[in-house]
Amino acid sequence: MKLTASIKKVRADFQPQFWIANFMELFERLAYYGQATILSIFLRDHLKFNEIEAGQLSSVFGGLIYLLPIFAGALIDKFGYRKAFSFAFFVLAIGYFLIGSTGMQLFSGFYSDFDLYWTLIVILVFTAFGGSFIKPSVLGTIALTSTSESKSLGYAIYYWLVNMGAAIGPLLAFLVRDSFGIEFVYLVSAISCALMFLTTLIFFKEPPAKLEEKREDIKTVMKNMILVLKNFRFMAFLLIFSLYWIIFWQFFIVIPFYVSDYISPEAPIELIISTGAWTIILFQIPINRLTKNISTQRAIQIGFLLGALGWLLMYFVLPVTDKVFFSFIKESNILFSFAMSIPIVIGGLFIFSIGEQTQAPRYYEYIANLAPKGQAALFQGFAFLPIAIAWGFGGAFGGWIYTVFAKEMNRPDLIFLVIFGIGLLATVLIYIYDQMIKDKQ
Repeated sequence: MKLTASIKKVRADFQPQFWIANFMELFERLAYYGQATILSIFLRDHLKFNEIEAGQLSSVFGGLIYLLPIFAGALIDKFGYRKAFSFAFFVLAIGYFLIGSTGMQLFSGFYSDFDLYWTLIVILVFTAFGGSFIKPSVLGTIALTSTSESKSLGYAIYYWLVNMGAAIGPLLAFLVRDSFGIEFVYLVSAISCALMFLTTLIFFKEPPAKLEEKREDIKTVMKNMILVLKNFRFMAFLLIFSLYWIIFWQFFIVIPFYVSDYISPEAPIELIISTGAWTIILFQIPINRLTKNISTQRAIQIGFLLGALGWLLMYFVLPVTDKVFFSFIKESNILFSFAMSIPIVIGGLFIFSIGEQTQAPRYYEYIANLAPKGQAALFQGFAFLPIAIAWGFGGAFGGWIYTVFAKEMNRPDLIFLVIFGIGLLATVLIYIYDQMIKDKQ
């Protein structure tokens, strides 16, 4: 009886569009993280760019896919979620295919007539433009299809499913890269988005609350956007958050380079990076329940500090485990062997991820509560400004520090110390920010 009552309550708390939107987000994240885990290696080792160029290209894609939701959110508030989902998945399917095609032998003759760097810039911008419509649409749908009591759980479910995609995507990427080639990972991402395009057309309907909203004209929407940008307190909060995301994205820039160069080119980079996602899958809901009585400010501070400590662990321990292997031997035969550095990288990711799931759902809830009626997607679009800033600078920054400390100085350990320093700075700034806000209340 209790189970039946709980199921009925969940069904009452969340409308059908909530589950459809989250299902589509799962596959979109599968597509995104599947390619993101191998992007820097694809650019450097397959397309033969150097670390700085690979970082710059990663910055263009990652920065725009999280910056453009600010503008996409305003358009979504005007035109609705169903049109936004359809457009986004259609463009993403084409874009991911085009990225992969630059590394396919079949298309080598075509791309030989163009400067590959600038060709990729165009393709990445195109793909990012389509992808920018996803996040505000999903988060706006969650805001409109959950009750005030279930909203926190709704965002926790969303974040759990995001990380399910972030875990499955790299696993598929590893299998595809190993069996067919790294360029075909992008074909899997394209197919995933194409299927979600069809899902939108067949199953997704505009949330009733969205249909009832009075849709403002574009001029008013842009005026509202400017008002948000003038909100100094909100913008300061977002800028501090960008420091946190800079250290997050180094798992997709610095770590693949480090693992390939200092551990083994054959190491399962995709599976190592997916540690963070699996950690969140296993612990997100329990941690959400355990920390529900902790203030949003304190949860964010804890999350920032743990994120910095994950990198500090790697700074101290990775040099000690360099070229140290654990082997399982039976009757003088080595059954399997692995570098001890791999568990240390995984440990750093684990600590970071515990911090991430402590603060991330609370962050989205905080943004949702700030949004005036009719501007849910607009404000959720701004929620991704820190990620956009971090990707915009983080890719090029990661490529630069790797070149300086690993390639030129042969001191890769200093990379982890620099990243820890950024995380510590973010923790201090968010604490000061909270104190200043508290004093003004």
